[in-house]
Amino acid sequence: MNINTPPPRSLLVTLTAIACALIAALLIIGGGYLVSLNGTAYYLITGLALLVTAFLLFRQNAYAYFLYSAVLIGTLIWAVYETGLDFWALAPRLDILAFFGVWLILPFVIKHFGRGRKPGAAITFGSLFLYAIVLAIALFEDPQDVAGQLPPVAADAQPQQDAKTIADGDWIAYGRTGFGDRFSPLTQITPDNAHKLKVAWTFRTGDLPGPNDPGETTFEVTPLKVNNTLYFCTQHQWVYALDPGTGKVKWKFDPKVNDNPTFQHLTCRGVSYHETKADAVDVTGTKAPQECTKRIFVPVNDGRMIALDADTGAKCTGFGKDGELNLYEYMPVKTLGELIPTSPPVVTDKVLIVSSAVTDNYSSHEPSGVIRGYDIYNGKLLWVFDSGNPDPNQMPSATHNYSPNSPNSWITSSVDENLGLVYIPMGVQTPDIWGGNRDKNSERYASSLVALHIDTGKLAWSYQTVHHDLWDMDLPSQPSLADIKTENGIIPAIYVPAKTGNIFVLDRRSGQPIVPSPERPVPQGAAKGDFSSPTQPFSELTFRPEKKLTGADMWGASMFDQMVCRIMFHRLRYEGTFTPPSEQGTLVFPGNLGMFEWGGIAIDPVRQIAIANPIAIPFVSRLIPRGPGNPSEPPKDAKGAGMENGLQPMYGTPYAVTLNAFLSPLGIPCKKPAWGYMAGIDLKTHKIMWMHRNGTIRDVAPLPIPFKLGVPSLGGPLVTAGGVAFLTSTMDYYIRAYDVTTGKVLWEDRLPAGGQSTPMSYSHEGRQYILTADGGHGSFGTKIGDYVVAYALPDEDQKEAAKP
Repeated sequence: MNINTPPPRSLLVTLTAIACALIAALLIIGGGYLVSLNGTAYYLITGLALLVTAFLLFRQNAYAYFLYSAVLIGTLIWAVYETGLDFWALAPRLDILAFFGVWLILPFVIKHFGRGRKPGAAITFGSLFLYAIVLAIALFEDPQDVAGQLPPVAADAQPQQDAKTIADGDWIAYGRTGFGDRFSPLTQITPDNAHKLKVAWTFRTGDLPGPNDPGETTFEVTPLKVNNTLYFCTQHQWVYALDPGTGKVKWKFDPKVNDNPTFQHLTCRGVSYHETKADAVDVTGTKAPQECTKRIFVPVNDGRMIALDADTGAKCTGFGKDGELNLYEYMPVKTLGELIPTSPPVVTDKVLIVSSAVTDNYSSHEPSGVIRGYDIYNGKLLWVFDSGNPDPNQMPSATHNYSPNSPNSWITSSVDENLGLVYIPMGVQTPDIWGGNRDKNSERYASSLVALHIDTGKLAWSYQTVHHDLWDMDLPSQPSLADIKTENGIIPAIYVPAKTGNIFVLDRRSGQPIVPSPERPVPQGAAKGDFSSPTQPFSELTFRPEKKLTGADMWGASMFDQMVCRIMFHRLRYEGTFTPPSEQGTLVFPGNLGMFEWGGIAIDPVRQIAIANPIAIPFVSRLIPRGPGNPSEPPKDAKGAGMENGLQPMYGTPYAVTLNAFLSPLGIPCKKPAWGYMAGIDLKTHKIMWMHRNGTIRDVAPLPIPFKLGVPSLGGPLVTAGGVAFLTSTMDYYIRAYDVTTGKVLWEDRLPAGGQSTPMSYSHEGRQYILTADGGHGSFGTKIGDYVVAYALPDEDQKEAAKP
């Protein structure tokens, strides 16, 4: 037989040709549809080339290798052009073709081809070798990475005024102090010894989700440490007091929360602490009562606020009615579960300031979002700020309830008692995604930072971060206060992270921007009956991508689901940030989850730096017009929405809405990674000095492979004066320590469950601890648990660190 003629037809080659033809068919069908949507023609062209390659393979013609090599080289050029040397963006563009190319050059496949098979296979091998070189280079390059350093502590640095009277080893409020900076002045743990951290003790609460709980059951707490006791609450608002050195229980309180599956949340992010000074007076100037002088205030999701004796866990019976406030009092809607206090109240010397979450996107007739100030000793209502009322300070009475459905504040506020101001991060009037029937009163302060006088609740100033918010782009986190040194002297600033990725930096005395936030034109064309603001404010300190997403930003595990994501992208309405919701379906990026969530940022006010963990997951909102099966009013037996994603009824508006993350058919994000970062900000220049992908897909991938793509986190960072930052809240189950100067990961340890909380640090008997609550998160999809874990250096290392 002539060696240049192919051997008899091979079943192996026939099956190879059929596989190539199937790949081609998928690319031709999908690619043709994509071209009809004005997407890239790459998939169609490649599919046609592969169809010819399949024909040549079937004929056992060695020219198949030359054509396939051309496809490989063309794909590599296209992929690098679209993504640069971004390994995780390149890989899904190349994987299927590379694997098929490797199959073609295997000896038992090559032997079935005739003349030209050796040079053809050599060219294919060379193309694959070039793939390997490019991917190897890309593995060590990251176009998204920002490498830099934060400045050291200045020689004349001074502690911030809110921390001067607080013991360094204590953590007395949600953000350690009323300033909400999440900064510990402890220095025992440093970049040099952080890798030696070990579990000091573990406590299990015994509180796990039950059959009657909603899907959004979460363990998001940041514990307090005051004097010699730790305090925290669990999902069902059980309150524990623990020994900080051993984790042993001192007392426990169970409020017997009355919840059900229709609640959107079952969450307690923390408790608040108040201590009566010996010479304290109440709001009337009378000497404060000396009973229950150390108090824990706990928000209960069924609409109560409870005061407990911090020493015993018993109710402070002189507060409210037998130690409780009924937050449904004077509410226009009293349906259980529609008013949900999930975050700790603000504690000042004389006033307890309370706000609550409400059910998002359920109805246009819901409880009020009123902010209330109570006498911290007896629970008497002192003032209100009801943003939906023409007179927001009008007190309730037998003939006047609070305004229904006014914008609320669902996360903890910050306070500057020296200025006499509390800073309230406001939400938007629900339903969030359609605003055609909102009144001017409720629009005034929606998605705004509102500064109120502590003693009266009257407005000092407000700053709106989104006008006529149709995207649920409210202020999701506690703002952070810091005194910033500038050329013009020290400015008392407030840092306001927004879901949009903007961080608004304002003078906290006046609300005037310190960092410019000019108004810019945004996309128009709201749904029928609604309107959109022609401009929105854009802070110059931002993590928001400056460029719009394109088809090149779509991603997948393979070229097939990436192609599907491109098709999905081009079928949606998207004209950039603030594209209005639509019946077509709108891509919302930054997504409804936000680039910042309730964890906020951490600020080292001495070093004048901040640590942030922004996330980047697009969402899709699709308005559904009213019609059969979509009534405009809730059925008589309706009892709430139960979740914040999926179908949301928005009763009282012309539409329902579906809200979901923008995911591929395989359930992975359609936007290329990274989806989560750690970042460092210089507060003197307000520049992002470093930013790195953060977290792996170990706990979300089908196989536990720790690829560092950068994953979302839900919870905030902690920063310490020792030069180490901590984060636990990524979708993989780790606590990580970072070098504050560079962002380098110094240490990590496996958590027993999802750590969707913000860690804190304290000291006890000369030892610094890092404490984290690890109980998972229902809708975030992480492993559920009931753990509180304390880390510390081994004895010999903490003694060495304590030496002067």
